[in-house]
Amino acid sequence: MSAAILHGHAAETARRRLRFGPLWLAAPGLAFLAVFFLYPVLRLLGLSVQDLDAGTWTTEHYTRIADTGVYFRVLLGTFRIAGLTALFSLLLGYPLAYWLAQLPERRRGTMVLAVMVPFWTSYLVKTFAWMIILGRTGVISRLLSAGGLPAPEMLHNEFGVMVGMVHAMLPLAVLTMLPVMTGIDRRLVQAAETLGAAPGHAFWLVYFQLSLPGVAAAGLLTFISSLGFFIVPALLGGPQQTMLAQLIITQIQEMLNWAFAGALATFMLAAALVTCWVYDRVFGLSTLSGEGSRRGSGGGRLRRLGLRLLAGMAAATALAARLAAPVLGPRGRERLPGLYSALVMVFLVAPALVVVPIAFTSSPFLDFPPPGYGLKWFAVYFQSDLWLGATLRSFGVAFATAVLATLVAGLAALALARSTSRWRGTIFALFLAPMIVPRIVIAVGLFYLFAQIGLVATDLGLVIGHTVLALPFAFVAIAAVVKGHDWRLDQAAATLGANRLQTLLRVTVPLIRGGLVAAFLFAFITSFDELTVAIFVSGGVKTTLPKQMWDDMILQLNPTLAAVSVVVFLIVMALLVIAERLRRSGR
Repeated sequence: MSAAILHGHAAETARRRLRFGPLWLAAPGLAFLAVFFLYPVLRLLGLSVQDLDAGTWTTEHYTRIADTGVYFRVLLGTFRIAGLTALFSLLLGYPLAYWLAQLPERRRGTMVLAVMVPFWTSYLVKTFAWMIILGRTGVISRLLSAGGLPAPEMLHNEFGVMVGMVHAMLPLAVLTMLPVMTGIDRRLVQAAETLGAAPGHAFWLVYFQLSLPGVAAAGLLTFISSLGFFIVPALLGGPQQTMLAQLIITQIQEMLNWAFAGALATFMLAAALVTCWVYDRVFGLSTLSGEGSRRGSGGGRLRRLGLRLLAGMAAATALAARLAAPVLGPRGRERLPGLYSALVMVFLVAPALVVVPIAFTSSPFLDFPPPGYGLKWFAVYFQSDLWLGATLRSFGVAFATAVLATLVAGLAALALARSTSRWRGTIFALFLAPMIVPRIVIAVGLFYLFAQIGLVATDLGLVIGHTVLALPFAFVAIAAVVKGHDWRLDQAAATLGANRLQTLLRVTVPLIRGGLVAAFLFAFITSFDELTVAIFVSGGVKTTLPKQMWDDMILQLNPTLAAVSVVVFLIVMALLVIAERLRRSGR
């Protein structure tokens, strides 16, 4: 009898260990990521240690990278450019985010929209605009020449690359830091000043410390995103600014050297994972979704060194304030943050200010200002079967991607919000992983998989690839809203007789509609603007709008691209307006 009881107890314990509870809602997303993310990436990394001709294991590809100066220089150059991009994005973005956090909520919402529009505008559109602005006969050169000043070479060098990449990453840095800053209680700074701390010491030792999770998250995302860049360095840089992603594309498309491309991808992935590991150890990956840091501040030498550094920054700030006080005066000090923020805003919207007039030019050249105006280039766009076909395909793929990503991410976010399982952290990290792994690695891995199962040059292949990339953004958007949901409302509905499906559709979904709309929008824009997967998976047949723009930019720059850029810009603006109206109606 006792043996039977013990056996039953053991069986019950085993069932409890296997019980996932609400986490089963995440099963569709886990299966999707396992097949179309983990397997392709691991398979690509496996190719890097194989001799495909002999079918044996080898380290030849890594030896080739270490022994060949060109590849090693590109490797180091990629890390350097990505690091500088992250650094400048933080330095320029922190004061802007700080200024935005101080604004009243309604005005802040308007100003944040001005930051979000450049963030959601296509990388291709922004890069095309910078080619016009920085070119030898571009906007800046013409202005300098008109003033009698020599025009420096600003394109096809590191300056052009840094301008383009910082412009692309700056909105991401600001939007990542801003939620953390708006959650800081400013009375803590006032209390520090009341107790005798100088304004500089109160800022650096109180406010800045509290904002560090946002700063670190912004640095992480901008660095990892910059690692996989190839659009900006290819169009704005020269041979010395070649980045790792460009080498990987060349190895696949021109040399069909999968194994060596896998080795290059391994270095890129290793850099991203090490950066992510350091961030997780200090702050915890959950802070990327807006949750507070679960890591203790701890002690030790690192903390003491950090406090000394902040104290030094506070002293330097106090000295600079004393030196500038006679020049600026009280009003100047008050207006300085606003003036700086206005200059950064001009930098962010500059591409749109240049591209829109050129789209209406009557000239066949990219002259700014245009010598005349007309609708010729819009007519070329709308009368082209190639352009319209690419546009319609991008719309269809983006809509399907948004629906799939929102559904899968919504179920996963609900699962993690209700679960207390020890697997929760692992699953959370897995859903964020496609945002951490460089896109070029995912795209090449999917291309290798799709070539084997016949999904290259298909709309389904594009939808799957875009969903992998969009899933983390949709997941973070929904998770940020779900964490504040009052689950007692669901319990009340269940008490009144509603089943689980009715509770989900009539109670939970309406209350988290803002997060669902944001997730849909993020996923749609991610797909509509996506080029990396399209370069490989489209196969040159099922071309999308970004892929068609890329091909035209490589072959010949013309005002038709400006007209297409305006169309893309208007689409983004329309989506933002619709999302804002839905968000307000859901209040």
